[in-house]
Amino acid sequence: MKRTYTEHLSKYLDRKMILLSGPRQSGKTTLTKMLFPSFEYVNFDDEEGRKTIKEKSWDRKRSVIIFDEIHKMPKWKQWLKGIYDTEGVKPPIVVTGSARLDAYKKVGDSLAGRYFHYRLHPLDVRELTKLNYQLSPQEIIDRLMSVGGFPEPFLEGSKTFYHLWKKTHLDIILRQDLIDLEVVKNIKQIELLIDLLKTKVGSTISYTSLAEDLQVSDKTVKRWLEILENMYVVFKISPYSKNIARATIKQPKYYFYDIARVPDEGTRFENLVAASLLKEVHFRQDCLGEDWSLHFVAKKGNGEIDFLIVKDSLPVKLIEVKLSDETPSKNFHLFAQELPGVEKVQLVKNLKREKTFPNGIEVRLPGPWLSSW
Repeated sequence: MKRTYTEHLSKYLDRKMILLSGPRQSGKTTLTKMLFPSFEYVNFDDEEGRKTIKEKSWDRKRSVIIFDEIHKMPKWKQWLKGIYDTEGVKPPIVVTGSARLDAYKKVGDSLAGRYFHYRLHPLDVRELTKLNYQLSPQEIIDRLMSVGGFPEPFLEGSKTFYHLWKKTHLDIILRQDLIDLEVVKNIKQIELLIDLLKTKVGSTISYTSLAEDLQVSDKTVKRWLEILENMYVVFKISPYSKNIARATIKQPKYYFYDIARVPDEGTRFENLVAASLLKEVHFRQDCLGEDWSLHFVAKKGNGEIDFLIVKDSLPVKLIEVKLSDETPSKNFHLFAQELPGVEKVQLVKNLKREKTFPNGIEVRLPGPWLSSW
């Protein structure tokens, strides 16, 4: 399957190294191999790959060299810096990894100015619609809700296959990737943390409450959550506070890259929207160089709106997510004064008819809107 990142990944290969990160099995290696007719693939997880890296003995006649999971090597950034400074990008270099390659700054010298970093997300309704996939936007939403957006289970389209796949997927992350990168004594407790997070999707997180449930310190919980972010298991959305009068909500919300892992249908749909919005925000940051960010807005004890999209430090879209409720949220008016002129959209999965109102609120089907906003 062609991916929407295709043209962007190859645009600057003659000048920069490309760092491509994203969740495990989101399609990074497959995409990179599809881009080039002649590549050499060097995987640090493989004994032969580690030997090739140590000897620097890859075939320099190939159209591109793909280094996979090299972030697991001590001082990997310093090593890449040396290659770039002595050999440049002849052949071009693509580095792929299932951890946030920008997060491990402690492991070596900075690569600043030598690379462009792209984040590849699982499939979503916008990407599949652009690729003229065989399903309609609403049918894509239904399949994403059922089996998630990772390419293999999505294309298979079977719940049974997905349930088998998700067990091995998380197991590899926690018992292979995590151990390679972090000093973690209790994998079982991190698994319990993941189970707790599945029930808290869409709600602000109390580190103290999680710490009590897990019988560890607040500091440990924050560290574990940071690890899960770095490993692309979950992502964090922070509250927006600028220009929101007396906004006191500080706790973030956490969502899963694997949408179908969330058990409750309503929160799973909110997770789907969150993943889709974040993916587009990252695409516009990484591929277009634009300044976008994703937040939520809330006033303590006084209501919230699920998502706020910000461009160039200015709020542009307020988005509320509902499973079936077609009545516009009363919370939109709470932020009307602080966020004038912002587009107000309520996405309803089981919507019978799209609507707009005199106060500017739009009630929309999620498939068409997410594929074109």
